[in-house]
Amino acid sequence: MIGRHTAKQPREPARWWADAVGTVAIASMVVVVALWLHDTGLQALTVSGTSAATSLGRLTGLLASDLLLIQVFLMARVPWVEGRFGQDRLTRWHRYTGFTSFWLMLGHIVLIVVGYAASGHTNVVSESWQLTTTYPGMLLAAAGTALLIGVVVLSIRAARRQLRYESWHLLHLYAYLGVGLALPHQLWTGTEFVASPAARAYWWSAYILCAGSVLVFRLGLPLWRSHRHRLRVRKVTWEAPGVFSIHISGRDLHRLPARAGQFLNWRFLTGTGWTRAHPYSLSAPPRGDLLRITVRANGDDADRVAGARPGTRVLIEGPYGRLTGRVRTQRQILLLGAGIGITPLRALLEELPYRPGEAALVYRANAPSDFALRSELDAIARHRGAQVHYLDGPSPARGSWLPASLAHLPDRDVLLRIAPNVVDRDVYLCGPPPWMDAVRTALQAAQVPSRQIHCEAFAW
Repeated sequence: MIGRHTAKQPREPARWWADAVGTVAIASMVVVVALWLHDTGLQALTVSGTSAATSLGRLTGLLASDLLLIQVFLMARVPWVEGRFGQDRLTRWHRYTGFTSFWLMLGHIVLIVVGYAASGHTNVVSESWQLTTTYPGMLLAAAGTALLIGVVVLSIRAARRQLRYESWHLLHLYAYLGVGLALPHQLWTGTEFVASPAARAYWWSAYILCAGSVLVFRLGLPLWRSHRHRLRVRKVTWEAPGVFSIHISGRDLHRLPARAGQFLNWRFLTGTGWTRAHPYSLSAPPRGDLLRITVRANGDDADRVAGARPGTRVLIEGPYGRLTGRVRTQRQILLLGAGIGITPLRALLEELPYRPGEAALVYRANAPSDFALRSELDAIARHRGAQVHYLDGPSPARGSWLPASLAHLPDRDVLLRIAPNVVDRDVYLCGPPPWMDAVRTALQAAQVPSRQIHCEAFAW
């Protein structure tokens, strides 16, 4: 799998694009508040407690709806957005936006029910039933809200730890159905839709943009690429205890915009479980007719994938991720990986352009037998003039990126021994989040600028 490295890396997407995306997101919230103000939202606050509750209920509902749409757009896999920010950052924003939208949605429900109950001189239980059963679209909204509540509960870290990634990912897709059911009641009962042509134009445009992005980039593009490239398993090889590689062949793979360091979501059509997508990084630069991923067998679906026979069909989503040469700013590089996080770094070590002595890789594992792809790393190092450092051993009691045998040394000092000029290097990290946090702490202590630190979290 070792070949010629890429001589030139594409440029990082323009900075103005990132600024524009953030500006549009903030502007959408401003527009929502402005539409509420235009529709006498502020004046209603001064009329009575009942009208104030109803007016605030409308505002919280509008803001919740807008944030829901922003949340959907963030994870629609729009290439320009994903390529600029990366999945790690988009996932964090998606999570924060989702929880904020959820609490605003609950506030909307409580305020509207209380306001309507007070104006109709009924209790909140009776008013809730009447709103749900008699107002247009409210039954759908109730079903959508229930789905969204379920997704939010499963997204709490304590609940999420009880699920496999693949199961959580599949259940999380019900959020799209929840949004689709919860929002349309605005079309029939929302004051802004009924009274304001400008508001209708804004909301319809937002709905179409988000729905179109999901249909095109989450559904249409993956199906097109899977059909176009006709991916099939060529062979499965074992690299280390519990670690195996899958070699995948296809047609016109030079047209697939995948780069070393990126990952794709994979579905192997082996029977039961094919609906669950698996996020695996490329462990070698893409070839004209071959892709390769390297996977740790963990007792879940990975065992089923390991048994895939030659000829098994494969569906893909992606490629995703920014751990590529596009983010590079310096001539020299330092790659630090732990466990199965070595896979994208092995591909980068081969693909990135550098001169002899300008690249170093650090591979952290619990035991010497756990160093997967070691022979390939050594061959690349000899061929390209790179340095490779293997650090094995159990983790120390304190939070450190070093093994216990080196726990007596400061993290920063060991880092500087490996790369004395680390401040002048781009640093690529991939591994378990606690380990990467310890590496980042050492890098910060060595005064490496944050813009030169590039990460891909091996977690969900």
